[in-house]
Amino acid sequence: MTDNARVAVVCGASAGVGRATALALAQAGYQVALIARGLQGLEEAQAELEASGAQVLAIALDVADAEAMDRAAERIEAELGPIDIWVNSAMATVFGPVRLTSAAEFKRVTEVTYLGVVHGTLAALRHMQPRNRGTIVQVGSALSYRAIPLQSAYCAAKFAIRGFTDSLRCELIHDKSGVRLTMVQLPAHNTPQFDWSRNKMSRRAQPVPPIHKPEVAAQAILRAAREAPRELWVGRASLQAIIGTMLMPGLLDRMMAKQAWDGQMTEEPLAAAQPDNLFQPVAGLHRLHGRFDDEALDKAPSLASETVGKLALGLTLAVALAVVIAMA
Repeated sequence: MTDNARVAVVCGASAGVGRATALALAQAGYQVALIARGLQGLEEAQAELEASGAQVLAIALDVADAEAMDRAAERIEAELGPIDIWVNSAMATVFGPVRLTSAAEFKRVTEVTYLGVVHGTLAALRHMQPRNRGTIVQVGSALSYRAIPLQSAYCAAKFAIRGFTDSLRCELIHDKSGVRLTMVQLPAHNTPQFDWSRNKMSRRAQPVPPIHKPEVAAQAILRAAREAPRELWVGRASLQAIIGTMLMPGLLDRMMAKQAWDGQMTEEPLAAAQPDNLFQPVAGLHRLHGRFDDEALDKAPSLASETVGKLALGLTLAVALAVVIAMA
């Protein structure tokens, strides 16, 4: 299936999941606008997409800057045409306990990971709503349901994205809008974020297994852009985390306290002067994959949240029927 001459925007497009998503959209026939801070990473991503024959527009900006996002949307519409898909994937994080995280660091993670989504959504809506069409994809995480230690700023931002998205969805339904809104809840992926995120610990960071290739996320995001489920839950770990939190949050608190501390660190000591991208881009690390290729899976199951709800209802009814029969 191709989507010829349509326009997609990807925020956070210079590396990892964002870059993989931009490639997937280009391969599906979209003209793609790339948004990220680092000019080097943007130029490399642009060259990669153009080598596949895609028409690409690269714009260097900080998603925390709402006015810059608005200007970018206007430029994209002027140079590429009406925006059909807008993907909010930009993120920043601090890896460490709350007591070692400063107010300025919490603020910056919030500005990029949460407010960047708000700014991108507002910019997209200004163009989509008058046409009464278009799809906005929020790149979420299982951590938007199940918070874990050492990532409080990031988890809080992902929770906020989900709340913002749910509220906006209600408003779009109220207005009978043709603009579609969807959120993709991802498991751990092998991206460069574990090499350039600010790290307050003594050891190098790693994703909590099972780890997936960024292309897995990209295919899920492409599916969400086409089908627009309320949410798309990707990977066994995401399903377990989301459903487990709904059913037994206290037990998961204790499990995360025990397993997700050391589980987020390798045995390698952290380099004394490791650069991070919290306040400025890091040169030389804008890659598609991180350093965990040997462990990364190239497939993951995915279920729309509506499907999960139907399965749960069916299971409940089946159990209730079995109880009635047993008591008869």
